Amino acid sequence: MDEERNSEVRDVNISAPEIGMTFINFDAVLNFYKHYAQEIGFAVVKRSTKMTDGKATYVIIACSRHGKMYRTVTNIRPRPSVAKTNCPARINVVINGDSSCVINKITLEHNHTLSPYKSRFFPCNRVIDTSVKRRLDLNDRAGIRLNKSFNSIVVEAGGYENLTFGEKDARNYIEKARRLRLGEGDGEAICNYFREMQERNGNFFYAIDLDDDSRLRNVFWADARSRAAYECFGDIITFDSTYLTNKYDMPFAPFVGVNHHGQSILLGCGLLSTEDTESFVWLFRNWLSCMSDRAPKAIIIDQDKVMQNAIARVFPNTRHQWCLWHITKKIPEKLRSYGEYHSMKSVMMDAIYESLTEIKFEEKWKRMIACYALENNQWLSGLYEERHKWIPAYVNDTFWAGMSTTQRSESMNAFFDVYVNSKTSLK
Repeated sequence: MDEERNSEVRDVNISAPEIGMTFINFDAVLNFYKHYAQEIGFAVVKRSTKMTDGKATYVIIACSRHGKMYRTVTNIRPRPSVAKTNCPARINVVINGDSSCVINKITLEHNHTLSPYKSRFFPCNRVIDTSVKRRLDLNDRAGIRLNKSFNSIVVEAGGYENLTFGEKDARNYIEKARRLRLGEGDGEAICNYFREMQERNGNFFYAIDLDDDSRLRNVFWADARSRAAYECFGDIITFDSTYLTNKYDMPFAPFVGVNHHGQSILLGCGLLSTEDTESFVWLFRNWLSCMSDRAPKAIIIDQDKVMQNAIARVFPNTRHQWCLWHITKKIPEKLRSYGEYHSMKSVMMDAIYESLTEIKFEEKWKRMIACYALENNQWLSGLYEERHKWIPAYVNDTFWAGMSTTQRSESMNAFFDVYVNSKTSLK
């Protein structure tokens, strides 16, 4: 690095990453590199992950300024919070079968100014400790104003510079915690309702997940009719978690199938506090238990890596397909800035829907990429790498009951619109 780029670097005594360094697990190597980055003055992100049999085997952790800035004629996306400079700094990590990790490649040089005195404000470094969260939550329940709670924490830490979060971060946490707390009578009401339903019919199934503070985290239920329907029509299901129904801002996630008349059937419902891997794993495992541990042969989901990871853990032998409609819906957003957008879209749709074989799709796709000089389009490159998960020519060896999208789940959401809205409580 040149003198200008070193101008803000503090005189710190911290070990730089080296090839061959070994760590007990991925969290350990990530924390090491984040600590190094914070001291040196940059932020880090997971740049890419290679998966084998549903498990991560190779990860690149890079400076957050990796990659290039892409400008389009339409202001479709908000501008990124960190300007991209195509910074080369990164570490490559091999994840072994026993979860241990080894650094096998390193680039230490940056092509931008480093900011060690500002690094604690980078998003990846703004972390609230569990004990601090507990204290903020208890004070909020006791009616103590947030600014007083935060100021007392600042004094105990010896100043703002010793904290890894700001008052805005604390406020965001408290707002989320308030949403997740059960309202007066809500927890009791939902438990009583589920018990009553189970007393009426022993085949009614439910599961409730509470955290240590008795706040609702996740809920799943399925009635006897749903369980019976799955026995006959459980080969293929769709799953969508984008529907929000109540004042807690919790995603409503229905499991939907199709019967022999081509009609949508409800196969269970879930409410999730967060859309992370562990929440999906909890939901999928309870749904699988409800359905006598009989996994579906195929499932259609959104293009969501978190959901994919959960499916790989709970349904390792289930074929899953991305929702084709959600992918094609993104074409205007991703390609509209190109001058030949309309002809490009037509060619792409032809390659997707009119290719009866994998070979024919390959020919049409490669011709499109070459014709419109799309070799550097990251969105298209990513779709091509995962083509076996969404292109009809690659998935037609599996029975999908005529479905290729999650729109059956969305039509089920429209049904619930009649009965619930954003103000509906759990009671």
